[in-house]
Amino acid sequence: MTLPRVITEPLGGPPLSSAAQRGELSQWYVSRPRNVGDWRAYLQRVSQPHDTGAWLADLAPALGPTGAAKERLDRVVETRGVVISTGQQAALFGGPLYTLVKALGALALADVLQRETGISTVPVFWAATDDADFEEASSASIAVVGGVRTLRLASPSQGGVAMNDLPMPNVEQLVDELGEACGSTIEPQALDLVRECYRSTATLGAAYVTHLRGLLAPLGIAVLDASHPGVRNAAEPVLLRALESAAQVERALRQRFDAIRAAGYAPQVDHVPELSLVFAGGAGQEKRRVPVREAPTTAARRPADVLSANVLLRPVVERFIMPSAAYVAGPAELAYFAQVGAVAAALDLPTPLAMPRWSVTILEPRIERLLNQLGASPDDLRDPHKIETRLARESVPEEVSDSLRRLRHDLESDVAALEVSDGDELIPPASLQGLRRSLLHRVERTERRYLAAMKRRETKLMRDVGTAAAALYPGGKRQERVLNFVPFLARYGKSLLDLMRREAEGHATAQVGATVSATATPVAERV
Repeated sequence: MTLPRVITEPLGGPPLSSAAQRGELSQWYVSRPRNVGDWRAYLQRVSQPHDTGAWLADLAPALGPTGAAKERLDRVVETRGVVISTGQQAALFGGPLYTLVKALGALALADVLQRETGISTVPVFWAATDDADFEEASSASIAVVGGVRTLRLASPSQGGVAMNDLPMPNVEQLVDELGEACGSTIEPQALDLVRECYRSTATLGAAYVTHLRGLLAPLGIAVLDASHPGVRNAAEPVLLRALESAAQVERALRQRFDAIRAAGYAPQVDHVPELSLVFAGGAGQEKRRVPVREAPTTAARRPADVLSANVLLRPVVERFIMPSAAYVAGPAELAYFAQVGAVAAALDLPTPLAMPRWSVTILEPRIERLLNQLGASPDDLRDPHKIETRLARESVPEEVSDSLRRLRHDLESDVAALEVSDGDELIPPASLQGLRRSLLHRVERTERRYLAAMKRRETKLMRDVGTAAAALYPGGKRQERVLNFVPFLARYGKSLLDLMRREAEGHATAQVGATVSATATPVAERV
């Protein structure tokens, strides 16, 4: 079996995120340690408030750790170590490729920090099953021949319900379609795990957690279910403080919002002055953000409400309930961490550190062969219409192309001759210029009709372009942001995971400021 190429890519993102990735804007972000010594001192400071290990006892039911993940968690508690976290909203079949990329990036950073500093470190994936964005969570996209197929859950009867309470009627049919779309597989366990988890009797959140634990726990990555009562109980002091201080938090966020805009950046999260950063809503009920004016009352009657944090409060909660030394963040997350710092300061709590995640493109052998046949590079697929047009132009019969070139040349020459001949300007020069534009426009229209005809006739060629574009830039977006990760694992199995982990470790090593040791134990053997 020929394995795909795993290509590390720039993370990208809006200007605010790009500045954060470069380590700028220290007035809004926690500065990243610059070398191994700085990292060691920083990790020790993070671990101190949690050195009793009580945090794991509180969160163990929400983590449900097994195997290598449990071993790493236990070692962190025993030796007063730290957590490297990342996370994502619950999504059908585990979500896009970047879900797996973020998890492996957190694992790589934890491995490198543990190796270089000697401080025990465990990666934890925060599964945001308490999120209620159905549109984002309810579909999975797969690259197929000619384009992209999207599998989607039916819309629920009630909106605003957390993913942990969202049913999945008839999801088994979507599982079958996923299996068909995977094509030839070498690792049936990848699909078997999906079939085991995604059933009509389960909720989307529960299936997501079970799926990720089955995939990530053997690698040493613990998965935390954010909607578990253990998380809510551990987070309650922060949630209540956020309600009691809702007015102060709102003022701090407004000031930070204005400062970000004044510096020429666009804040990632809109400022909504009348709403606090805390959601309320019982199981199966629609979640709603508590208005600032109601926040103190809601805090006073806390047993009556199920509380959870919004996107700007969640990193502060995470830093509070476990010794999270860094959050491995995507481009949008990095951007909103500029506002998270204002929340932490207003609540007089530690500001979490955000680290840019690893970013990747997986170039499968069959897609690379297609690119070679098309004479295209992966970047060319950002705009597949350009390739289609080039290929169509190359397919136009030579006699037609020559005739169109001669026609264009003759028109230019004849109009130019008219301009020279009409020395007395019997008609305005602008009229002749208009004639040139009109005639050339008609020629260009005719050429476009020939190109369109060739695109219709060259169906295999255009299908090949569609196949390659769907695999690398589906809908014009990066592969990792759209395509579900299950087909990749089904087609290449553990060998692909090993490739990805090696690439992710290179990224993490550069971030820590360490050097790759020639005698270091290979990643695949350490966990």
